[in-house]
Amino acid sequence: MQRYSGFGLVKHALSHHENWERQWRNPTPKKQYDVIIIGGGGHGLATAYYLAKEHGVKNVAVLEKGWLGGGNTARNTTIVRSNYLWDESAALYEHSMKLWEGLSRDINYNVMFSQRGVLNLGHTLQDMRDIQRRVNANRLNGIDGEVLDTRGVQEIVPILDCSTRARYPVLGASWQPRAGVARHDAVAWGYARAADAQGVDLLQNTEVTGFKIRDGRVHGVHTNRGDIEASTIGCVTAGNSGVLAKMAGFRLPLESHPLQALVSEPLKPILDTVVMSNQVHGYISQSDKGDLVIGAGIDGYNGYGQRGSYPTVEHTLQAIVEMFPMFSRVRMNRQWGGIVDTCPDACPILSKTPVKGLFFNCGWGTGGFKATPGSGHVFAASLAKGEMHPIAAPFSIDRFHSGALIDEHGAAGVAH
Repeated sequence: MQRYSGFGLVKHALSHHENWERQWRNPTPKKQYDVIIIGGGGHGLATAYYLAKEHGVKNVAVLEKGWLGGGNTARNTTIVRSNYLWDESAALYEHSMKLWEGLSRDINYNVMFSQRGVLNLGHTLQDMRDIQRRVNANRLNGIDGEVLDTRGVQEIVPILDCSTRARYPVLGASWQPRAGVARHDAVAWGYARAADAQGVDLLQNTEVTGFKIRDGRVHGVHTNRGDIEASTIGCVTAGNSGVLAKMAGFRLPLESHPLQALVSEPLKPILDTVVMSNQVHGYISQSDKGDLVIGAGIDGYNGYGQRGSYPTVEHTLQAIVEMFPMFSRVRMNRQWGGIVDTCPDACPILSKTPVKGLFFNCGWGTGGFKATPGSGHVFAASLAKGEMHPIAAPFSIDRFHSGALIDEHGAAGVAH
């Protein structure tokens, strides 16, 4: 272990990080790459990493208009689960879950993945019927899940109001023990460092302003740092995906909405799992720092503002306090909003587009963070081979023409 004298400690304390080793390079853009990834969030960085590591495609650039991980990756509530209803989405999220379970070792970076379990509460008889259906479907797909009654929920979360006088009576819940939370910043930083080590160029403050398209094929992008050529481009820009599609000359069936969350002052450990309620559109967990992380559903209006609205915050806190009366005097520390792009069937788009060589990974709505490793893994394979990975294939844009939708509103109705 390296030791510092008192003088050394003072020197490094006053250095403003000048002497710290950088986690990744800050390269100058090349004129041409084999693949360009637009979007330096978790999904884009994961895509670049798996392209280089598993497919040997190392002449890759990730273009980010701001800083790496500064978009929705840094503006979510970090929940990871795979208990979706339909076979197609269950396969995608379970693929991601299995990658989560070995991710810290794979990228040699502690992403603080904590499998503390997730409860989805049932407040009505219909809720419980839906829960039983989803858990049975999960188990048929080899995904862990249990149906709990009120007593089972109370044993896991004693501070939850499960009494008969509760405004939102707790009749039971689904329970996925392997689910949990991860550190969102660490995920972005870990994938960035791992991709950089594979030779990927991470280009921050590089905004795409247009596409170079000739004869129906993409040949590169226009950026604020000059034109960059590539024959394969993957767009992974979350809430701004519709803007990028318009630049390329087509429309996507997406709506962008603000999604809000907030955290409280830090408390001693009191909540060791994740509690979600679709019925009241609220969910809560406690971070390793001790603050309560609280989220809600998307705002009803379309927009690109990251502020959100007070009515949504008030509604969410009312629901949380009804379920957890002991939190009524806890003070909120800060609030933020992210921009999510939602599809009509609450499932993502992983697809080729009308422009050859141009692929889109978007429409994750409120479920993007939990899918980060799986999304990047299957999207990288799709870009490397020019054909969609079998797990990604059902999420083509074509489903909005054929009618083969994957309706996950029941399992993805709460924002997380």
